Formats: sequence, structure tokens, C-alpha cells
Amino acid sequence: MNKIIKYISAGAVLAMIASCDLDLVPKGSISYNPGQQIITNEADLNGYRANIMACFRSLEYGDFDVVSDVMVDYFNAASDFGNNYGPVHRTDNTFTASDYNTEDNWEYPFGYIKNFNIFIEGAKVVPAELKAGADVVRGEAFLARAFAYMHLARHFGKAYSENASTDLCVPLVTVYDQTARPARATVAEVYAQIKSDLDSAAVLLADVPGAVRSQYPTIDAVNFMYARYYIDTKDYAKAAESAMSVINSGKYALSSTAEEMEAEWLFDRGTEPVMQFYASYTEGLGGHSAYTNMAQNPEQGLYYAPYFIPSQKLVDAYDEGDLRFAQWFDGGDYPSRHNAIYYNVDGHEYYVFKKYFGNTEIRPDDIPNSGHAVKPFLISEMYLIAAEAYFEAGNVASATEVLNELQTKRGAATTAATETNIHNEWYRETVGEGLRFSCLKRWGEGFSGRPAQPGASTVVATGASYADKAISADDFHFQWPIPTYEMQTNLNLVQNEGYGVTQVE
Repeated sequence: MNKIIKYISAGAVLAMIASCDLDLVPKGSISYNPGQQIITNEADLNGYRANIMACFRSLEYGDFDVVSDVMVDYFNAASDFGNNYGPVHRTDNTFTASDYNTEDNWEYPFGYIKNFNIFIEGAKVVPAELKAGADVVRGEAFLARAFAYMHLARHFGKAYSENASTDLCVPLVTVYDQTARPARATVAEVYAQIKSDLDSAAVLLADVPGAVRSQYPTIDAVNFMYARYYIDTKDYAKAAESAMSVINSGKYALSSTAEEMEAEWLFDRGTEPVMQFYASYTEGLGGHSAYTNMAQNPEQGLYYAPYFIPSQKLVDAYDEGDLRFAQWFDGGDYPSRHNAIYYNVDGHEYYVFKKYFGNTEIRPDDIPNSGHAVKPFLISEMYLIAAEAYFEAGNVASATEVLNELQTKRGAATTAATETNIHNEWYRETVGEGLRFSCLKRWGEGFSGRPAQPGASTVVATGASYADKAISADDFHFQWPIPTYEMQTNLNLVQNEGYGVTQVE
């Protein structure tokens, strides 16, 4: 995977059984049988918990965000991007079921779901003195499984609609069975499982209070996921209620000064994360290096060599004085190199996206590596979901109030709550977070082009598949292809439309 990540060691207990290497029962290991007691002491429980957290953390950043964001209207491929994420960026005839970037987005979530399933089932029976602790960890595993399935549903299934009971999504697997070859469940069935998992997590984590930058799931994290579930399923009253419950907890504050933005986005010490996983260079961090890809030489010092550069559409999306633009975009602090030419040195200027510049406290040398603590849930998204949900439910006054609060904190001009303004705020706020793809899909919208910054016109790829790329709302690429390997090993799977044959014979 094109991601910066190191997995937490789960301890000797898990050396054979439950690592995040997608090989839960490798050759030569002890075997696993459903129903067997897998937790006999506290060390077992701690080891499994470490594994669950490592897998959960691995479902964010890297390919899980970058792939979908470079597919839409945020970025232009640099002329020397080496075809990194090329097929998905172009979505032309090179984007097939063999694309390894989208394959990662299928393979890894299902591999982690396997681990979650084994623990959820295996932790039903534990020594009496471990039951309370095991119940909490089961709640964490339920939340992680819901998170994984929502990622799969948003990318490989159709958007939730009146046809959800017949539209195909992904296979549902809640009990580990290596011999099973499950067919694809419907969108309605997958979302029903997500809701069931959240309901279980809500019960088991009810007494785990939220806290800013919590390294473990809390009841606020569960409510955060409920808000995502309800906005996807178009239950707007409950989406607004869930989002506002997190906002009104008063524990998470939007950054509203340059200093607060820097603390949040450079040093991982902000007040916005409802969850923020543990991070260190040796034991786990996440990154988006495709946007910075920094290096160093004696002549120019530090410089960017990004695979992707912000489109002019993205640059133009921000008002003058918007704190997000000041923190997330670099217009000349460091030169940028393309094809051995250093820009911002010889007069050519354009902005580079540096939202994920790299925490200076968790890197091995002086070169920023885009590495950060993984933050799966940020309070800003709750403002966006609440604004959208209130508006769609017809409560424009409440939609405007919550939208304006976000805009004011960010130093942006306030606007009325209209469909366009709310969608535009999603575009500005969540760039780099991998949410634009699912938003367009939920709204039934496409995009028409990603024009290049004038100063970058000589260093970006141009043409119909690049800067002029347009994708309509009904384009089949809004459902990613089922990976070829999966189709070959499971003949019960049916391929999504537009990617060739529907079934491997």
C-alpha cells in the first residue's frame, strides 16, 4: 500500500493468531475454531485489543483517503507523477478490476473484519474477572467493524436509495469461515449490519465517556458513526440528532486561530479529534505523502516533489483570510521540483497541499514525511452533517446556525444554508480526508473538470483524462470494481457494471 504506517505489536500472545498482516492463521500456527475460548487471561485480552486498535487505525489515511480524493475534482496529477494512482485519477480504460489501489480498499478492510469477527465471537466466553473489560473491547470491535463496512459500502456499492433492497453492495461476513464464498449482500443488508454493530457498540461503550483525542473508542465515537449512518440512509432527523449530540457534549472545539490550526494540523495537539490513535514513528502513524513527497538536497534544501497539485478550483474555493487555506496550502515556503526543475525558485509559483505536512515530533530525520497521528473522527464533520441534515429536513434556520458557526471559526464568510453552500463547505473543509467521493455519490452529483493553477500549467498533466476530466452523476465509476482476484476465487461474486464480464467462469 502507498501509505506510511507501522503496526502496533500485539504482543507474544498474538504473534501467531491475530496480527494485522491479513494472515490470521498462517502455516505452522495454532488453528482457530469458532466457539473455542481464545481469552484465558489479561495478557490475551490486552493482546487482542492492541490488534483491534492497530487494524482500526489502519483503515484511515494513505490509500483509504488518497485514492478517492485524487479521483474527484481536488487535484491535478503532476507531469512526473510516475502514474501513481494514475488509473483512478484518469478513470479511463486503464482503470480496471486489476487496479491495485482500489484492491487495497477491498482487501484490507475484509482482512481486518476477519480479525474483528474472531474477537467478537471469541470474547463471548471469558473468565469472570475479565468480562467487564472484554465487553468494552467487544464494543470497540463492533465499532471498528461498522467503520470497515461503511468504507466498503461507500466505495463498492451504490448510494443508499429506494432501491437499496435490490442494489448489490459487498459480501456480509460476521463469522470467520475460511471456506465460505459469500455472494454480495444488498446495500440495505449491509447498512442494516452497520446499524446493528453500532447498536451493540452503543450498549457496550455506554459508560465510556468521550474525551478529546481519545486513543480508544468512546460513546461519542459511536454517535459520530451513527451520524454518518443516518446521513447515508437519509434519516435526516436522526442524523442531525446524532451529530448535535457530539457537538453539544462540549468536549471538542473547532480551531479558530492560526495557532490552534497549527496545533491541530502540524503537531497533532488540537481540540477537534473525537478519536486520535496513538502514534510514533516506530509503532504507528499515517500519511498522505502523495501531496508533499518531500526530499532534500544541498542546493535547494527541503523541497516538495508532489504527485498531485491542488486544482485552481480548490484554491479558489477559499475566502481571503480563511484559516484553512493559510494552514493547508504552501505558496512558497519551500520550492517544488518537477522533472529536475525547481519551481518557486525560478519564478514559477503555485500552491502545494500541505494539510498533512508531517508532525515534526514523530519523524526519524529532518525531512517532513507526511506522518501524523490518525484521526478518524473530527468534530468539523459533525457540523457539516448537522447542517446538511437540518437543511434536508426543512429546518433552514438550524442549518444556517450550525453552518455559520463552522464558517466563523474558520475565518470564512458566512452564507445562507442552501444546498450549494453546504456542499461547497464540505468541499473546503474535508479536502484530503477521503470524503468527497462519498458525498458526491450521496448527493447524486458529478463534477465538470479540475482546471489547473495557472502557475502550475507547465508541470501538470493536461487533457480530457486529467485537468479537463468530468464525471457525471450516473457514471459507473462511482462504484469501484470488485478486484479480479476476488472474482477468480469466489465465483458467487458479480462484478459491478462497466468493468467487463459480470462473472468469472
